[in-house]
Amino acid sequence: MTKISVLYPNHKGARFDVRYYLDRHVPRSIELLGSHPGFKGVSIDRGAAGAEPGTDAPYVMMCHFLFDSQEDFLAAFTPHATTLQGDVPNYTDIQPLIQISDVLLSRTRQAVSERQLVFHPEGTGRG
Repeated sequence: MTKISVLYPNHKGARFDVRYYLDRHVPRSIELLGSHPGFKGVSIDRGAAGAEPGTDAPYVMMCHFLFDSQEDFLAAFTPHATTLQGDVPNYTDIQPLIQISDVLLSRTRQAVSERQLVFHPEGTGRG
């Protein structure tokens, strides 16, 4: 499995319209990317705090898409890249950082209660 993380660094004075992002950009992204059969899920995280008490979170917002493979993500994203990237100035002036990761281990509360664990030791991004 492959995770595509879109990370928005938390810069003083930067603009990030959370309402637009959650109400318009994210649903559109899910609509466009989620139709690909390799799409597995998405999560959105809002930075709450840094590691030290009283410090700001390093990222104001993070989006994590899960796909079967990097190739599946590219096949889903490439036809819509102009649309999705063109929408970014509508909600932020932050240049997002993109990271593509091979998911080696994942679990959910349900999986833990059922004693299931997903482990990908080969690190290929294919589960």
